[in-house]
Amino acid sequence: MNMKRWITSGILAASVLALAACGDGSNESSGDDNMKTVGVLQLVEHGSLDAAYEGFKEGLAEAGYTEGENVTFDYQNAQNSQDNLKSMSEKLLKGDPDLLLGIATPAAVSLANETTDVPIIVTAVTDLVEAKLADSNDVPGRNITGTSDMVPIEQQIALLLSIVPDAKTIGVMYNAGEANSKIQADLAEAALKEAGLEVKVLTANTTNDVQQVTTSLAKDVDGIYVPTDNTFASAAAIVGEVAKETKTPIVAGSVDQVNDGALATYGIDYKSLGIQTGKLAAKILDGDAEPATTPVETAENLELVVNDEMAEALGIDPASIVAPE
Repeated sequence: MNMKRWITSGILAASVLALAACGDGSNESSGDDNMKTVGVLQLVEHGSLDAAYEGFKEGLAEAGYTEGENVTFDYQNAQNSQDNLKSMSEKLLKGDPDLLLGIATPAAVSLANETTDVPIIVTAVTDLVEAKLADSNDVPGRNITGTSDMVPIEQQIALLLSIVPDAKTIGVMYNAGEANSKIQADLAEAALKEAGLEVKVLTANTTNDVQQVTTSLAKDVDGIYVPTDNTFASAAAIVGEVAKETKTPIVAGSVDQVNDGALATYGIDYKSLGIQTGKLAAKILDGDAEPATTPVETAENLELVVNDEMAEALGIDPASIVAPE
C-alpha cells in the first residue's frame, strides 16, 4: 500500500511539473510573438548617421516600441566597406526581421538587393528615386520608403554668400563616388554660377584625401560649401582644423557637420530626422501603413546652426550670421 501511494504521488508530481513547464513555454511564446525585430545597417560611423540611428530608436520609443520590451535591434555598421554591406545585409535577413533600416544610400541599396518582401525604412538618403529605391516619392511602389535628407541647397548657398559677400570664387568639395553628394554638389555649383561667382570643385575618394583636398581648395577660394557627404562628414574635424589655419568660412549640409568643424548651416538635424523616421517605421510595424503606398518624407525641421568657436577663430561675429529668407 505504501509503495502504491508513493507511485501515485510521483505521477501526480510529474504531472504538475509538466503542466508548469507547458505554462512557462506558453507565456514565453506569447512574449516572443509581441517582440519585433528591426535589422539596422549603417554605412559608416560619423556624427550625422549616428544621430540618425539614435533618433530612430527615440522615435520608435515615442510611438510605443521600447528596446528590450517589445522591440530588439540587430545593428550592423559596415565601416564604409562594400564587402561588409553585402555580408551584413545577408546576415540581417537570416535573422528574420520584421523591418529593416538602411542608414545612408549604399546601406539602403544593399538591403534592397537582398529582399523585396521585408519592409525597409531608409534615412539619410537624398533621392530615393535617383537611387532606384522608389518609383516615386509619393507612391514608392515597392517594399521601401523612408525620409530624405535633401537639404535646401539654394538657402545654404545664400547663407555662405551672406557670410562672404565680397567673394569671387567659392569652392565645393565632396566624394564623387557618393551619388547623393554629387546631386547636391551639382545643385550648389549651379546656384553659385547663377549668382555670378566662379566655382572650383575638388573631390576626395577617401577620408585620407580630405585634408589635402581641403588645404588645396582653401588656398584658392573665399569660402567653401560641403554637402551632406559621408566621407567629409567622417573627417569633419580635420576640415575644421584646415579652415581655422586658412581662415576659410565653410558652410556644410548638416547640423552635425557644423558641430564637428564647419562654420554654419541652415540645414538638417539628423537626430530629428531619425525621430521622424522612427515614427514612420512604427506605423509599418503596427500594420497601419505599407512602404509601397507610404510617401517618402523630407525633414520637418530645418535650423540655423553656428559654430561659435569656429566663428571666433575666423574673426566673425556669430550674431552677424542669420538664417536666409
